[in-house]
Amino acid sequence: MFRTILKQVKQYKAAALLTPLWTTLEVIMGVLIPYATASIIDKGIGSGSLPDVYKYGGIMLGLASLSLVFGILAGRFAAYSSTGLAANLRRAMYRNIQRFSFSDIDKYSTAGLVTRMTTDVSSIQNAFQMLLRTTFRAPLNLVSALAMCFVIHPRLSIIFLAAMVALGTFLTFLIMRAARLFKEILLKVDRLNGVVQENVSAIRVVKAFVRESHELSKFDKAALGLYTLNIKAETLMALNGPVMSLIVNACIIALSWWGARYIVEGSLTTGQLTSLFSYIMTVLSSLIMLSMIFVQLTRSAASATRVAEVIDEVPDMDNPPEPVMEVADGSIRFNHVFFTYKAGGDYALEDINLDIRSGETVGLIGGTGSGKSSLVNLIPRLYDVSEGSVEVGGRDVRSYDMTSLRHEVSMVLQTSTLFSGTILENLRWGKADATLEECQEACRQAMADEFIQSFPDGYNTRIEQGGTNVSGGQRQRLCIARALLMRPKVLILDDSTSAVDTATDAAIRETFRTCIPGTTKIIISQRILSIKDTDRIIVMQNGRVDGFDTHENLLRDNAIYREINQMQASGAEADFDQLRNTA
Repeated sequence: MFRTILKQVKQYKAAALLTPLWTTLEVIMGVLIPYATASIIDKGIGSGSLPDVYKYGGIMLGLASLSLVFGILAGRFAAYSSTGLAANLRRAMYRNIQRFSFSDIDKYSTAGLVTRMTTDVSSIQNAFQMLLRTTFRAPLNLVSALAMCFVIHPRLSIIFLAAMVALGTFLTFLIMRAARLFKEILLKVDRLNGVVQENVSAIRVVKAFVRESHELSKFDKAALGLYTLNIKAETLMALNGPVMSLIVNACIIALSWWGARYIVEGSLTTGQLTSLFSYIMTVLSSLIMLSMIFVQLTRSAASATRVAEVIDEVPDMDNPPEPVMEVADGSIRFNHVFFTYKAGGDYALEDINLDIRSGETVGLIGGTGSGKSSLVNLIPRLYDVSEGSVEVGGRDVRSYDMTSLRHEVSMVLQTSTLFSGTILENLRWGKADATLEECQEACRQAMADEFIQSFPDGYNTRIEQGGTNVSGGQRQRLCIARALLMRPKVLILDDSTSAVDTATDAAIRETFRTCIPGTTKIIISQRILSIKDTDRIIVMQNGRVDGFDTHENLLRDNAIYREINQMQASGAEADFDQLRNTA
């Protein structure tokens, strides 16, 4: 885990290595100052020698100035390297997330990934900066100050050793108890982020159904869980301050008591006792810094584990050693395909056998949960089959370069997603170098050009995040146009015209028939009217293919299709009668 994190230091390695050097020089300068102070008191003030006061005062000023310069350099290099590490960690995580398959994304929640890229990385950044500065500074200060104490008076220095043993025992207890709590806190942060993200993205639905109080209750529950754990952790961490104060005060009392006796005996001077007081504060402040380091490292260790998991995650789908780069045609074949979303879980698809000819238009219908989306997700290899194989262009999809395959198998997902930017920028997701004329042609085929031209800025109209400033039907048509720009061999529409009226739906299908006749088209729809004119129709039921034939043959031979048709026909007649009676 730590190896994974430290690999991301990369180009900031020199700064990371120089930080301890400047810190060491800063500590050396700082440790020598109390020794110079003792010389001022004993050789200058004590003997009334003004030249010695000036001499050792100048030395102290020089040491302080050098300590300041070295401290500034250490802080600058520590900030530079720790910020660079954070940037590299986020970049490494984001790059690997782009390689994730749908199943990998299912493994990590969206909110969890956001937390890891923000909260967890910030925790690691702070810990790394502290590691470079304080982790070197505190031990060096501690060892140097102890060495100077033993030089001045070995017997009094035993007080410092006793303080270190007491503090070390306490810190061990503290860290063991706190580590578990910090891991649980991060999981609670994931949960809280998930609630907020879901609420904000669906705020229109929340308001439409007047569910604000319900959402507040969900948020309060998640926030309370985080609050409770934070209270436990912070209460535990709060013990650090009082215990440190107790140890510091005990050391000062012991040093005062024994130091006074040794001065009376003549084995210790007043200046030496003064410097010992300075060194004891250095030792104890170093111990305090060490305790803070242990606390921060305990916090960040959980974050480092979570970040390393994402960076080290090996996507469960990758290109084969020698991938096929070209898709011959739009033919599709399912050979005894079984599929489950989780190993050992129930099958979403069972024993699927299909043979779709290149250029054929195929409808796909079935009830909710029948496996329609699961079926089409296997064609561009968004998921891998559990058993069997899926072929496109006569080859197993697992033999293709995934980028090449997905360029030729264009899919308009069930959720119409647009990104912040202009309409033109969104369309060019389908083809980065598409000209304005190409975009306009794709939009005409998707029945989107007319409403785009009605906007004051036309194709330069800005789309807000999530496409909230256009209607659902407009979003769907823009997504279809974006897919058409790719000029794919296979075009899949996953219920992608559900928000458009039947006339526009029919116009889009007619355009497909005349403008892209050689493209294999798979149209998922809940409306038989949208697929009745396709070459053949697949009927799904409980993860199996219940029928695959023309509209007329299915009406005659397939009970499920016939029942859907009757229900939709009677519903349409009822709507017409109601409209006529109202008129």
